[in-house]
Amino acid sequence: MLLSIEPDGPVPIYQQIRDRIVEAIAGGRQPAGSALPSTRQLAVDLGVNFHTVNKGYDLLRQEGLLRLGRKSGAVVRRDAASGPPDPGWVQDWTSRLHTLLAEAAAQGMPATDIVRGCRAAMTDFAFPAAALDWPGPSATAAEAGNGSEGLP
Repeated sequence: MLLSIEPDGPVPIYQQIRDRIVEAIAGGRQPAGSALPSTRQLAVDLGVNFHTVNKGYDLLRQEGLLRLGRKSGAVVRRDAASGPPDPGWVQDWTSRLHTLLAEAAAQGMPATDIVRGCRAAMTDFAFPAAALDWPGPSATAAEAGNGSEGLP
């Protein structure tokens, strides 16, 4: 498994490891049942402490994406074809998305850029084309002049 991380970047390395594995699962490169490198092997490959890799793997285990076993190692537990998500995860995801959008708004990002970024990410992870046909914001948002005018 090839992961690219930024050792000196602003995001902690364990979070980057977690994020890259989630992207590999979502992109179909790591389907359910596929094995991941051991924490020690991935740590050597990335040149980081194995506890850092272990922390990233543990996050994925807590999120229900990995199964960690003594003999089997780290195995992808679920992917997009594994059925509906756990209801608790959906509630947490909605809250995290809300916060991320609030951060974008607080930074002054125009709604058109946010929507464009969302569509690009959805395309990266092979969402059906119909899911990309978002009808746009409500008329009140457009009337407020918050940069959402002209959204499809």
